[in-house]
Amino acid sequence: MPSLRQIRRRIASVKSTQQITRAMRMVAAARLRRAQENIVRARPYSRRLRDAIRELSEHADRSLHPLLEIREPRHVGVVVVTSDRGLAGSFNTNILKRAVKEIAAFQASGQEVHLVAVGRKGMDFFRKRGYNVIQAHTQLFNNLHFGVAASVGESLIDLYTRRELDRIYLIYNEFKSALQQFVIVEQLLPIIPEEGHGRGVDFLFEPDPLTVLSGVLPLYVNVQMWRVFLESNAAEHGARMTAMENATKNAKELIASLTLSYNKARQASITKELLEVVSGAEGLK
Repeated sequence: MPSLRQIRRRIASVKSTQQITRAMRMVAAARLRRAQENIVRARPYSRRLRDAIRELSEHADRSLHPLLEIREPRHVGVVVVTSDRGLAGSFNTNILKRAVKEIAAFQASGQEVHLVAVGRKGMDFFRKRGYNVIQAHTQLFNNLHFGVAASVGESLIDLYTRRELDRIYLIYNEFKSALQQFVIVEQLLPIIPEEGHGRGVDFLFEPDPLTVLSGVLPLYVNVQMWRVFLESNAAEHGARMTAMENATKNAKELIASLTLSYNKARQASITKELLEVVSGAEGLK
């Protein structure tokens, strides 16, 4: 049985940990509010642009621009978006499990998979296991802005237009609430229309189709990457806030249990001392 000193030290240690988890929860909650505001503002534009581009891609001549070109998917790029830090519950675990499953499915169909890891957790996971990581982007979420997303988007465009990749997929956490994040797998390139999305609209290109497509298609890729990063950032803060809240509650329960054990041990010690005093007094009679 642990001594009273050992129990006191453990209670003090758990209280110190509880203060840290409480502070981390407050920080995550503040960051979540800002991240949630950003994603709420970005979603409408991103989705409307995606719908417009997909409708445009259905009616445009795909030979006009390389981002519309559909090729046999021999080389598949998978962009896995994780976090740079841990202590976020199952945020990274869910992403990595789904990514491994999707990669195995691509490989089973004879496709060569090339990974683009966004976030240190994903980079470390795949490199340690010998996956083919062709790009790694870390510390992006420390100062997240559109230029960061655009730089990643342009690197993906370059890989696709140089035919190093025939298809590019995104795997990330979509933010729903602090308690809910859903793993999403979606195709980024080539741009394809949604089934049943066409409405028979005729497009007039001014000044010409190539100029319009060359300006709007790269913008589409960059905006989608920006949306994905905002979704992942908000989901990470939500998951961390929930994890730290649970850790704080667990610490509180553990402190109560240790305090009870301490009181029982202290009572047993006092009882033992009383018995020794009584036995000594009886022995002197």
